[in-house]
Amino acid sequence: MILRIDHVGLVTDDPAAVGASLAELGLRPAGGGTADGYGVACEFWRHDGPPGAPAVEVVSPLTDGSAVTGHLARKGPGLYHLAFEVDDLVAELARLRAAGFVAVDRQPCAGALPGMRVAFLYLARPADLLVDLVQYAAAE
Repeated sequence: MILRIDHVGLVTDDPAAVGASLAELGLRPAGGGTADGYGVACEFWRHDGPPGAPAVEVVSPLTDGSAVTGHLARKGPGLYHLAFEVDDLVAELARLRAAGFVAVDRQPCAGALPGMRVAFLYLARPADLLVDLVQYAAAE
């Protein structure tokens, strides 16, 4: 089941400039890391609001063959994906595939944050939307 919007992803080849703009909007760095399977660096930014409020993720390529290199070449920087936190990543991946979403990832992958697993799906019509399903490991 989808629990909430987790974050909105922005893609850029200039994360420092995007970070400066997000800071002007009142957001603060809230962690980050690399998603090595995708060849990208990810920085999460949050507003000082309630816990669990959605974040903005700044995604940038680490290599020429990263998952975002082609997107940047075709469309340039900007909105990249909408991420939803789910309670069962495998089940939601299967459910949305059955509903017409195209799986970019056949199986969940490691995300950029500790304990984060992700799977991407694409819906060409009616929205040209890349969806990121996110599940966090249970706190022990």
